[in-house]
Amino acid sequence: MPGPAMLWFPRRDDAIARRHITRFDPAFWTVNFPRPMMAAITTPGGDALDVTLVFTRKEDLAGLIWESEDRFDHPLLAYETRRDYRGVTLSFRWQSSGLKPLDQINGPTLTIEGRDPAGNPKSWFVRLWNYAVGTPEDAVITLDFDSLVGGFQLPDEADPVHAGDIDRLFISLIPPAFDGVSSGPLEDGAGGFAPVTASLSLTDIRVRGAHAELELADDHVAPHTIRIANGYDDTFNLAPERILRNLRQLGYRERITHYVGMSHYYRLAWDAAETRFVIDANPPVLNAASEAWHRDFFARLAAMDFTLVLSVSFELLAENAPNDWSQRAFDGTEALTGWVPPSTLIAPTSPAALQYIKDVFAAFGTLMADAGLPPLFQIGEPWWWVPEGGARVPHFYDATTTALYTSETGRPLPPMHQSAIETPSAEQQLYLDWLGAKLGAATLAVRDHLKNLWPSAEVGLLFFTPQVLDESAPMLESVNFPTASWAAPAFDFLQIEDYSHVIAGAWGKRSAALDKVEAALGYSLSQTRYFVGFVLDPADAFIWRNMERALSDARARSFGERVIWAYPQLVRDGALFFEPAEETDMQGFHDVRLPETLSFGSRGGPRFSTNVVVTASGHERRNQDWADARAEYDIATGIRSTRDLADLLDFFRARQGRAFAFRFKDWMDHSSASRPDEPVTPFDQPLGSGDGNTLAFALVKQYGTAGGDPQIRRITRPVAGSVRIAIDGGEVTSGWSLDPATGIISFDTPPAAGAVLTAGFEFDVPVRFASDRLEISLEAFEAGEVPSVPLIEIREA
Repeated sequence: MPGPAMLWFPRRDDAIARRHITRFDPAFWTVNFPRPMMAAITTPGGDALDVTLVFTRKEDLAGLIWESEDRFDHPLLAYETRRDYRGVTLSFRWQSSGLKPLDQINGPTLTIEGRDPAGNPKSWFVRLWNYAVGTPEDAVITLDFDSLVGGFQLPDEADPVHAGDIDRLFISLIPPAFDGVSSGPLEDGAGGFAPVTASLSLTDIRVRGAHAELELADDHVAPHTIRIANGYDDTFNLAPERILRNLRQLGYRERITHYVGMSHYYRLAWDAAETRFVIDANPPVLNAASEAWHRDFFARLAAMDFTLVLSVSFELLAENAPNDWSQRAFDGTEALTGWVPPSTLIAPTSPAALQYIKDVFAAFGTLMADAGLPPLFQIGEPWWWVPEGGARVPHFYDATTTALYTSETGRPLPPMHQSAIETPSAEQQLYLDWLGAKLGAATLAVRDHLKNLWPSAEVGLLFFTPQVLDESAPMLESVNFPTASWAAPAFDFLQIEDYSHVIAGAWGKRSAALDKVEAALGYSLSQTRYFVGFVLDPADAFIWRNMERALSDARARSFGERVIWAYPQLVRDGALFFEPAEETDMQGFHDVRLPETLSFGSRGGPRFSTNVVVTASGHERRNQDWADARAEYDIATGIRSTRDLADLLDFFRARQGRAFAFRFKDWMDHSSASRPDEPVTPFDQPLGSGDGNTLAFALVKQYGTAGGDPQIRRITRPVAGSVRIAIDGGEVTSGWSLDPATGIISFDTPPAAGAVLTAGFEFDVPVRFASDRLEISLEAFEAGEVPSVPLIEIREA
C-alpha cells in the first residue's frame, strides 16, 4: 500500500537523468494571442508543428514563440537556458492558408527580443520573406543567426541582429485584412461578420551549428496513485505532447480530469447591437483551434492508456456570455466571479443555456469517441452564484428564473434577498427550495442527455463544499444542495472540491463538510473522488503543504481517487508529489515512546543524501536528493543491563519489527530550545503570521538561523502538555488546540492579519526499526558485546 503523499520542490539542478534535444524542437514552441481570437499548436510528429488559428478582428495578431528560458516545464523536465544563438542555422518549410502571405507588407515577421553587444535591451524585426525561397504561402526559410538582419527592405534598412543574447523569438501570424490601422470585426463583402480560420505548418525543421542542441532534464518519477487535473484555459498555448510528457514523467497515471474551461473552446458571433462578441450557440459549437488541440490531446491520452474525465462547466467568460443566460442579483447585476476578466454562471432555468451545455458535452464526447476514449463526464460548477466574501449577494433573480417561478407555481415572487445571510420568510423559503429543485433537474437533464448519446457513459458531478455548506448562510444549502436529485445512485461518481478550506487551513470545517456530504448523498467512498488545491499565486507556496496534508487525509478516508488541481500550478511552482517506496511496508503508527532507559545514551542524528560528482577538471557537481534530513539512530549504546535487553525484546515484538512506527526521544534534539539543556519558552520558534483567515498552523523548528537560509523541520509528534503558544510576544493559554498526531495548532478564531505567532514545545521523532530481525545473545552481552539496533526516522510531513 502506498505511503502518505509526500511533497518536494526540486530545482533543475536536482535532475539526475538528462538527454539532449535539438534547439527549436517542435514540442516546445508556444502560441499566444489577444482574445477573442483563438490559436492552438499541435505536433504531428518528427520535425513538424501545426498551428490552427481563428481570427475574429482585423487587428488580430498571434505569435508562434520560442523562448530561451523554459517557463512551462517542471524543473525536473525543463530544457537548459541558453541565450547564445551564434553559430546556429534554422531552416523549415513554411506552408500557410488563411494568413497574410509572406511577401506582403505586415506579412509574417520574426521578432527577436534580447540585448545588443553593449547589453542594452533591443528588438529586431526580421522579415521572413527576405530569407524565403518559394511562393508566399509555400516556401523554405533559412535563418543563419550569424548573418541575420532586421528591416523590411534590404540592404537599405538592414539592422544586424546580435545573436549572442536572445530572450525570445516571436513569429507574427495575422489575417489577410490586417493593415496595422483598421480595427473591428472581420467582415464579408456584404458587411456581415466573417471570421477567418487559418493554418500554418512548419515541416522539415532543421537546426545546425555549434549551439544547435540543448540539454533537457529528463527524470522519471515512480508511478503513484495521486491523479491530476488540467484546464484548457490554462494550457491552450502549449502543445499536448509537452503537457503529457510532464504528466507521465511526474508519475501521474491511469486517469486525468480535464476542464474544457470557460473561455477558449467556443465559437463567437458579432452582436452589432451590443457591440461585442457573443458565444455562437449554433452547431458546430467548438472553434477550429480548440477542436484541433483536443483531437491531438485525446489521441495521445488514448495511446498512453489514460482515461479522461471530461468536464464542462456552467461557468462562462462574462464578456462573451449571452445576457439572458446569466444569473442576476436583486438589482439586475450580473453574477460575476473574482477572476480577471470575470466569468459568470448560467442560470439552470435557461433552456437555451442548458441546451448549449448539452451540445458542448456532445461535441467533446464525439472527439473522445473518435480517439477511443471511454465516455466519462463531469458536470462542473453547477450552482447558483453567491460570492464567498463581501456582501454575499445572491444571484437568484434573472428574468427567466423569476418568470418561470410564477408561471409554474402560481405564486408571486417573494421579496428578493440582498444577502445570503438573511433569514428567509416562509414564502422566500418556498422560492429557495424551488431553485434547488431546478438546479437538480438541470444536472439530471445533462446526465440523461449524455447517457442517451452513449449508454455506457459514466456521469459525475462536481460539488464545492465551501460554496454551499456555510453555517452563516443556510440558504445556500437550500439552493445548491438538492439531495433529492443528487443522492446516490443519481450519478456514477461524485467529485468533491474544498480548496477554500484547504487554503485557509480550516481543517475542522473541511472535515465536517466532507462528513456531511457523505452522509447526505450516500455515495460510497469508492465512488467519491477528492479534489485538492489550488495555488493561484506563486507567492502562496505554503498552500502546497496544506494540500499535502489534505491528500494524506483523503487517503486515510479511503476516497476512491485523490486529484490535484491543477497541473499548470504544479509545473509553475515545481511541486513534486510522490509516495515513497521505502515506506510502503509501513502499516501504521503506535503512539508510544521507546523507553527512555533505552533511548538515553543512543547515538545518531540527521542524515542527508547528496550525490557528488567530481568532473575531470576537479570541479564538483552536487545533487541534493532530499530537501530535509532523515535521522538515523542506533540504540545499542543505550542498553546497559539484561533488564534493558528484556525491555527491548518486549518493545520490538509489540511493534512487529518494522511494521509499526513509534516515538523516540532524541536527547540531543528534543525541544524547541536551541540547546537541549535550555527550558522551553513560547517564543522559541516561529509558528507563522496571521492573515485574518487562517486557523491552522504547523509546528516547525528552524536550524541554521544565524546565516543563510534556515533549514525548516516539521514537528509532527509534539509531547502532550509541553506546547506553549504566543501571539505578538504575549503567551496565550486558551483559544487554541493541538493535534498531537500531526503537530497542527488550530485556533478557535483566526489570528489577526500581521500577528506574529511563536511556539515552544518538546517533541519526539517518529521512527521505526530498520530491520525485522533482532539478534540478542545473553552470553555475548555479558561478555561485553552489544547488539546493533538501528532506527530510521519516517517522514510524516
